[in-house]
Amino acid sequence: MNEKMNLLLFSTSAIYGSGYLGYCADEVKSFFADRKEIIFIPYARPGGISHDEYTDIAARRFAELGMAVRGIHEFEHPARALETAGGVFTGGGNTFVLLRQLYRFHLVEALRKHVREGLPYMGSSAGSNIAGLSIGTTNDMPIVYPPSFEALELIPLNINPHYIDAPADSKHMGETRETRIREFHHFNTQPVAGLREGSWLQLSQGRLVLGGKLKARLFRRGEDPVEIIPGEKLNEYLS
Repeated sequence: MNEKMNLLLFSTSAIYGSGYLGYCADEVKSFFADRKEIIFIPYARPGGISHDEYTDIAARRFAELGMAVRGIHEFEHPARALETAGGVFTGGGNTFVLLRQLYRFHLVEALRKHVREGLPYMGSSAGSNIAGLSIGTTNDMPIVYPPSFEALELIPLNINPHYIDAPADSKHMGETRETRIREFHHFNTQPVAGLREGSWLQLSQGRLVLGGKLKARLFRRGEDPVEIIPGEKLNEYLS
């Protein structure tokens, strides 16, 4: 993996009992250290809120961490905003809505270029999902149709945020998350990292490491899932 890239990819922006980015505030502050203005991408619009409303949520939290936030939708030419950004944060919501907007404003290629050249990129939920090869393992409903399911391709795998283990005593007769990922692998070959709530992936100096307190579940086509422990590198599983 590109040693210039710096990624911080959270499964979620909040866990039970914490406020927005509350459980991971130290990681966020450290990741964007000395970066004064962060560009926020609000296109995923959780719950259908406006871009301004979503940006305000992020801006208030980042202000508490000593950083300013500006929404990318505020720029006349969004792709140009990345040229002077101190970092980028893409929030969660609907992955299909997010990716469609990124293609609309020519941000897929722009983000690839600048992040691969060293621009720090942070995502949560849908914002993490798009860092992988495709959005084929999102949990969201396809309420809009992006030009392609191909995503930023910053890491050589897909992400399944909010990964849930099926309870042993469950009476639910529908497909489990593991079953859905196995269905994905019937048609696709890339590994899939199931990130449980409160977990994240961090890429620095070419090392992709699991952060948080919980294990992650790594799926590879034709193989049994592997439990990745916090602090473990994923690189060896992705060759």
